[in-house]
Amino acid sequence: MPRQVGKFRASVEYAPIVAFIRLMANMPLERAVRFGARLGGTVMRLDIVNRPIAMRNLAIAFPDMTGAARLKILRAMYRSWGRMFAEFAHSHELDRANIEQFVTYDGFENLEVAQKVAGRRGLLVLTAHFGNWELLPLAHSIYGNRIAIVHRPLRNPLVDLAVREARMRFGNEVIERKNSGPLILKYLREKWQVAVALDLDVRDGVFVDFFEMPACTSDGVARIAMATGAPVLPAFMVRDGHSLHHRITILPHLEMVKTRDREECVRENTQRMTATIEAAIRKHPDHWNWIHRRWKTRPPGQARFY
Repeated sequence: MPRQVGKFRASVEYAPIVAFIRLMANMPLERAVRFGARLGGTVMRLDIVNRPIAMRNLAIAFPDMTGAARLKILRAMYRSWGRMFAEFAHSHELDRANIEQFVTYDGFENLEVAQKVAGRRGLLVLTAHFGNWELLPLAHSIYGNRIAIVHRPLRNPLVDLAVREARMRFGNEVIERKNSGPLILKYLREKWQVAVALDLDVRDGVFVDFFEMPACTSDGVARIAMATGAPVLPAFMVRDGHSLHHRITILPHLEMVKTRDREECVRENTQRMTATIEAAIRKHPDHWNWIHRRWKTRPPGQARFY
């Protein structure tokens, strides 16, 4: 868990965020999203701290791509974040009467199949910080699918509280990532869907290939899936072009390997999940969070490069 900042610093950081949220909330949604995209482009030019990290990550992921092409992806990512920020400001306006104007499903039949496989258990939703990832659980719950979200607290406690409240608005629940195993098992026994974003660097996990580079990845989802038999269902939020419409894209559930040495199975199953996330990113590279230090933790003997 990242160490949270103090009250004074949190208030100073939070004030401009609240101001922008209120500004965008007072605009019509379509105008706010256009403004957010322009704001995102401006932020990219000013973000001299995170931009080099993102460009390093893009070079790892797409070594054959030109620098100009990588920069184009990064610019599109920042603009996507601006749109997401604007949509967050209007998220309180969503309900069952209007959700289909903004979010529909692609592959809903895969959820139905996974639920049949799960039987009396819940299921594990594999996702990532991809597209408008905050809208995914919100829309899913508006459609009547309660979901518990494994959450890593944000550094700013005021931002963290706002995100938590938005995620729980329509009956979802939040599970603290630290020592989350027992609670995940509880929710699975109660037939909840439990969402885990498996695209973050961790200090203790297993090394699997992510864009052909070893990346330390949490093995918790694999261990829980193997122990409970809960299906692992990949789901990602995909925006239609630059529009206001998104698709919760649900893929067939992943089969878990259980036939070899347990620790090797854990690694192989985590690799399968990571490969699924990578495939989604390759398809929509502007949807992913490139400024995250995904390869920060290195295998023994390898130097860090961030």
